[in-house]
Amino acid sequence: MLKKNAQPIATVLSEFLNENPGLKIAVAEHRAVSAWRELLGEGVSHYTKNIYFQRNVLHVQLTSSVLRAELIMNKQSLIDKLNEHAGMEIVKEIVFR
Repeated sequence: MLKKNAQPIATVLSEFLNENPGLKIAVAEHRAVSAWRELLGEGVSHYTKNIYFQRNVLHVQLTSSVLRAELIMNKQSLIDKLNEHAGMEIVKEIVFR
């Protein structure tokens, strides 16, 4: 038996997230953190110890000072790519440690 008001799950989830902005932000933060490993690959992930969000700032702890210097030079490009992957402008700054 078909329901008359059936909607695609993507539409329902989108409406739900739009009604709950806190949850939408949390999902975007999770996407940005997971995008770090996807966008930068296994090589950078090997030197990454810890990644977390705090007040729209992505904190990344690295074990290689050479890699840290390289990433600092490409910081704005990384911010743009992470925000694109997250689906909204969630990353305002990246702090490398």
